[in-house]
Amino acid sequence: MTQHRVDAVLIDEETLDLHELAFACAVPPTWVVERVEAGLLSCHSSGGEMRCASAHLVRARRMVTTERRFDANQELAALVADLLEEVEQLRRQVQTTAKGARG
Repeated sequence: MTQHRVDAVLIDEETLDLHELAFACAVPPTWVVERVEAGLLSCHSSGGEMRCASAHLVRARRMVTTERRFDANQELAALVADLLEEVEQLRRQVQTTAKGARG
């Protein structure tokens, strides 16, 4: 499969359909479906079509990267994505606390 880089702006209310998410991650749609069915990616059905929040694009890309670079299975890739999300959340909390302490 040819690698394509797709840069995107994440908009909270926007959703991507199955093919848009797959294209943005440079994976076949079956990759997305397998991870949704396994509970590793969150998507919902809208009008009979699978839709994913644009924010899940970051998670999906992290999973793809982990699977490819480290030959990881999908569960391990999801765990890595979970941990990275947790680190980001903790960093935001530290920044918020530090700003509150200064001002």
